[in-house]
Amino acid sequence: MRDHDHVDPRAQRRSGGDTAVQADLATSPFRVDRDRVASSPFFARLGGVTQVVSSTGSGLLVHNRLTHSLKVAQAARAIAERLNARPDVTNLLDKLGGCDPDVVEAASLAHDLGHPPFGHLGEQVLDRLARHRFGLSDGFEGNAQSFRIVTTTDVRGPAAVGLDLTVAVRAAMLKYPWTRLSHPRPHPKDLPEPPRGAAVPTDAPGTGSAKFSAYVTELEDVRQSRAFYSGRLESWQQTVEASVMDTADDIAYAIHDLEDFYRVGVLQHATVAAELGTWLDQAVELAGLSAAELAVQERRPGRSLEALRRRLHAKDSWAVDDGVFARAVSKVRAELVDGLLAVPFDGSVEAEQAVAGFSARWTRRLVDSVGVVEEPTTRSGHVVLAVPQWHEVQVLKFVHRRFVLLRPDLALHQRGQARLLTALVEALEQWVTDRYEANRLPRRLHDLVELAGDEYAALARTDPSALVGATGDAPSGPDAVRALARGRAVVDFIASLTDNQAAALLDALSGRTGQLWTDAFVL
Repeated sequence: MRDHDHVDPRAQRRSGGDTAVQADLATSPFRVDRDRVASSPFFARLGGVTQVVSSTGSGLLVHNRLTHSLKVAQAARAIAERLNARPDVTNLLDKLGGCDPDVVEAASLAHDLGHPPFGHLGEQVLDRLARHRFGLSDGFEGNAQSFRIVTTTDVRGPAAVGLDLTVAVRAAMLKYPWTRLSHPRPHPKDLPEPPRGAAVPTDAPGTGSAKFSAYVTELEDVRQSRAFYSGRLESWQQTVEASVMDTADDIAYAIHDLEDFYRVGVLQHATVAAELGTWLDQAVELAGLSAAELAVQERRPGRSLEALRRRLHAKDSWAVDDGVFARAVSKVRAELVDGLLAVPFDGSVEAEQAVAGFSARWTRRLVDSVGVVEEPTTRSGHVVLAVPQWHEVQVLKFVHRRFVLLRPDLALHQRGQARLLTALVEALEQWVTDRYEANRLPRRLHDLVELAGDEYAALARTDPSALVGATGDAPSGPDAVRALARGRAVVDFIASLTDNQAAALLDALSGRTGQLWTDAFVL
């Protein structure tokens, strides 16, 4: 472990000074970071942002982005503490750059700050509009937006520009430590086997990596955050602390979303049992089906799980094992189907204890299985789940996707949310381009336009290629740069709203409400 009697170079802040640190209650610079994130209004607003489905107006007791972030932080800290207690890996942890529990906790609390209203659906809508309506080469990405918040748009830090977090915490937030198109070089999307998230979507060629953790406007922060790890890690590799956070995110996602949909009666015993049981009974026959036959029969039990097995072989051949996969399916069937789902949730003490027991057992099982590898595949970080637990997480996530995310009634709900966000983008764009109303913009939106204007003007002077948009052309002239700035400001503003604020703001802009004031204007 590192000697805390000496200055840790990973504690460096962008400000370069420690005056602000002395004003904080915590003594560790990394605990200061944790407290700054937890005190941010961007963190508080996550309580009103959808995880999978919005609880607004429904009375559903489901996770939101705030409760998800808290659970990720708990799991991440537990992993870090366990790894640091293992003498067989402490030297490797130091060699790779360190694994401080306070760093992983701070990064975990911050990792979803940039998620927009309506969760991943909102992310997809804003990305499409940012690229095609505003010509922003970066588009929108929740991880990159989180990094932008802590480095740029949050004003609660000492210099009112970001939160002035340490190098270690900023680096730990970089789950995908590259920009969409150009950094680093060579870009990880061009590797023979791209890291997870770096590949270009097959249905959107030329758009850059599907996942990335920074926009070009925050590129200098990326470079500063990663400088300490040069020579320790490849440019595209997560830090150990980022890998811990990423693994904890997977664990939390795999477990608590299943809890939610069991509680509300969406996750049904019969359908999940049929899918898993049929595959276990007919695994050999299903493996013999051609891809075309499997596609035609996709609605029949067992076929979707067989498709998952094949996808794992195609994408993660380094980890997948058919025997271990079958045992994982059996484990999930025994614990989830024959255990939790066998009795419908009725709100009783027994039902609540069953949910709590399921969550605790699985969290402990997964957290305890985490280890460290010195030379991982490009598809994995240095921190990994043991092979059996990795397969179990894939099956748990499959159940969530197959029986919740792909439901037509959820799609109906999300199409309405997509229309709402699209209309809100259009309405705000019209407002920021109305020269007669320029002085009456919401002050926060006005400030974001000015901030983005300065950023894009600087990039146009120093690196115009970074601003090449969907058309393939670099912006020419101050008007084009101002248009980019207005687009980024609108996206930043909407991404800082809760679900309720987004709906209320559109109602106000559309004249559908008589309410004069809304807190969406003063965030």
